[in-house]
Amino acid sequence: MNQKKLEGKVALVTGGSRGLGVAIAHALAEDGADVAITYLASVEKAKTVAHDLESKGVRAVALKSDQGDPTQAAPLIKAVTDRFGRLDILVNNAAVAYQGKGIDHPNIDDAMMDQMWAINVGGVIANMRAAAKVIPEGGRIISIGSGVATRVGFAGVADYAGTKAAVVGYSKGAARDLAPRKITVNVVAAGLMETEMAAEAGVAEMLFATLAIQRYARLEEVAAGVVFLASPAASYITGTVLNVEGGYSA
Repeated sequence: MNQKKLEGKVALVTGGSRGLGVAIAHALAEDGADVAITYLASVEKAKTVAHDLESKGVRAVALKSDQGDPTQAAPLIKAVTDRFGRLDILVNNAAVAYQGKGIDHPNIDDAMMDQMWAINVGGVIANMRAAAKVIPEGGRIISIGSGVATRVGFAGVADYAGTKAAVVGYSKGAARDLAPRKITVNVVAAGLMETEMAAEAGVAEMLFATLAIQRYARLEEVAAGVVFLASPAASYITGTVLNVEGGYSA
């Protein structure tokens, strides 16, 4: 029987109580990692996910944390290391998508846009800074991005695209900073997925026309990219973006 690639590792998946976060958590657990997930409001969903992960023979825990508040990052990382004794893999998955109005729209909600920057950028950066202090040599930091970071393609997403571009830039800088410790830092640019967030954003019809493969990305396809970057096979990959987006950038 082959040893699971991530056996003995501990992973943290933010926003792991729904959608892509659940798929990533399950994929990491399937490869042997113990998994902590975060949630903000969906406590019952999160507990169910943790229970399902434990049924795979790994340890799991659901932790409440608000990614929009950067002061919660350090306590979150401490909670993971207190529970499992270590943290090897950080997956920044939690994010929001507020889209649909141009920056000159008279009714654009500036407060909502600012909140998106706080969650999608401020929270991710705070998590990375806190995790970088405890992740051991050979660890992994992976953030979920989007193809709109480099090719917007349609109107109404300037702020969302900006948040995702910021994560790419920060990840490239962090990759340089952490390379001496053999910690890799990468981004998975996820395509359009059939998730609650995509439904709320209401952009599916418009986006399908921009894809080479005109369908939703399956959650397990994106999760597989995360697991690959977390695995020993990706030890020489850092500061890059893995596109799992159906040819949106082609």
